[in-house]
Amino acid sequence: MEKLVYVVWKQPGVSVEAFRDDWIGPRADSLAKCGAHRIVLDVADADVAYAKASVMSTLETPMSGVLSFWLDTHLERESAEALLRESCTRFAGYLVLESVPIVNTTHRAPVGERTPGTITIGFLQQPAHLAYDEWLERWQGQHTRVGVETQCTFLYVQNAVVRPLTPEAPPWVAIVEEGFPREALLDQKIFYAAGDSDEVLNANRTRMIESCRRFIEFDKLDSHVFSQYRVRD
Repeated sequence: MEKLVYVVWKQPGVSVEAFRDDWIGPRADSLAKCGAHRIVLDVADADVAYAKASVMSTLETPMSGVLSFWLDTHLERESAEALLRESCTRFAGYLVLESVPIVNTTHRAPVGERTPGTITIGFLQQPAHLAYDEWLERWQGQHTRVGVETQCTFLYVQNAVVRPLTPEAPPWVAIVEEGFPREALLDQKIFYAAGDSDEVLNANRTRMIESCRRFIEFDKLDSHVFSQYRVRD
């Protein structure tokens, strides 16, 4: 089994909610018939409008969402991409290697319903001054523990890009999914798991930022907020 991740842009004139409902419902059924398993839709709908101030983007047109699923082989993805072409003006696909440092066991919802909380997804480029192996070690080998220890995440998924699957896909080498309680995007003490302590807040925030600077160029970083729907298991 291989995991595929597609960044998607909806068609003009179609609301985000209509796009979401299509992919949660009939189009998800069609995708499953194409052999897709473990279908997850992350979408920038009205439920995450409150967190727009935290979005960082280098894109001319905001993405509508992120669709991920598993196939027996990415070589048999044409039928799935045909469904995307029918409903999207653009999509960028990636074959990824998934690692899950934090499995979501606390913020669960029935299949097809919204996961409680807010999902942030970061799209990372490889800094030119770092060789790939060094960049990967700084990210997964060194930063993972920092991310786990300094934030209130209930979900942490690291997708290392194996290769892009579509022409002109942005040059991202990692797609990072993190789940936060809704209030964390409004209160830094909650976000940085600081309780009521200013000292812990400052320590965790400083540790996190310093670690990120070792493998992320912030002027090339994309970070977006989404509602998540576990569409098919």
